[in-house]
Amino acid sequence: MAYPGSFDHQSNVNPAQLTRGGQLNAAGDARALYLKLFSGEMFKGFQNNTIARDLVMKRTLKGGKSLQFVYTGRTTAEYHVPGQSILGNDQGAPPVAEKTITCDDLLISSAFVYELDEVLSHYDLRSEISRKIGYALAEKYDRLIFRQIAKGARQASPVAKANFVEPGGTQVRVGTNDALSDAYSATALINAFYDAAAAMDEKGVSQDGRVGVLNPRQYYALIQQTGDSGLINRDVQGAALQSGKGVIEIAGIKIYKSMNIPFLGNYGTKYGGATGVTSPGNTGDFVGSDTELEAATAAETGINNNYGAQAAFDTSCGLIFQREAAGCVEAISPQVQVTSGDVSVIYQGDVILGRLAMGADFLNPAACVELHTGTAGAAFGTTYPANAS
Repeated sequence: MAYPGSFDHQSNVNPAQLTRGGQLNAAGDARALYLKLFSGEMFKGFQNNTIARDLVMKRTLKGGKSLQFVYTGRTTAEYHVPGQSILGNDQGAPPVAEKTITCDDLLISSAFVYELDEVLSHYDLRSEISRKIGYALAEKYDRLIFRQIAKGARQASPVAKANFVEPGGTQVRVGTNDALSDAYSATALINAFYDAAAAMDEKGVSQDGRVGVLNPRQYYALIQQTGDSGLINRDVQGAALQSGKGVIEIAGIKIYKSMNIPFLGNYGTKYGGATGVTSPGNTGDFVGSDTELEAATAAETGINNNYGAQAAFDTSCGLIFQREAAGCVEAISPQVQVTSGDVSVIYQGDVILGRLAMGADFLNPAACVELHTGTAGAAFGTTYPANAS
């Protein structure tokens, strides 16, 4: 019984919130996985390589909730008339517009590590949990940025003064019909890359920093398309094919693979007869079941930018962009915190917390290209929170 002014050390702990490293699938005996002798390697969870952070414009946010990016449009050239004063052009050029990126709320991933579990564990439980927390934050980071690039591909330029309208985003169809399987066709993808490169050239986008991001199935389809395509460096063709890193570039566009791009309404891969891709089975919850993309119809708590709802990505199947395509603002960069001292004594364990505070949005629509099958996705609105989560 707790008396006034006393501390009930059991009232603040919910056993269901404890991460018990000795339990099998978080159920049953809390020491089931603890061994007297370590008999082999520990299987680690699937790790996604995150790439978006280094491929777009990243800025640190200090002393404010949002960051302003300023656009300047084109201006004109004219011949001077002798005797006439030069006081600037009569059209007020170049036009100027702005884009503001707001920081979302604090994003966290955490786990409670019971001290006795650590003592009995035959592996480094704390470092393993910390690593998985980092993966969770990094995965979210990539997914938000990639969604904004797809959004930018569907937008007109913010600079829209009469006679000075700047170019907007580009959507390129993969294949020539409505088949979802075209998204995995190496020939169709190669043609789409050349179309995208030409479109960016025509819109004045710099060739420096152009990249493409595809899902793994698409990427490996391109690797197998050797022949006369020039996709594989002939000097390292054997090693490149075996390593899975053999695609150099198409039309000057360096290619990456990621399971974090929005792809036909899923993340990463879409299985089924319509796509021509058979599921390998036992895919877990990482492919095609993320509620953030699948069932988001209202604003997600903590989101302050419009990242588009699931239906907006039903035909999206790849991204091509230049680093000016999107911007990311960070108020708190990814970091890990661990409790200690009196807190550890009271709870006989530590909370491991990973956190970051960031926001992302498109910047230069002309630098954004979305690959799609069938009908191109419609532009999402800019009003929050209709399609925010």
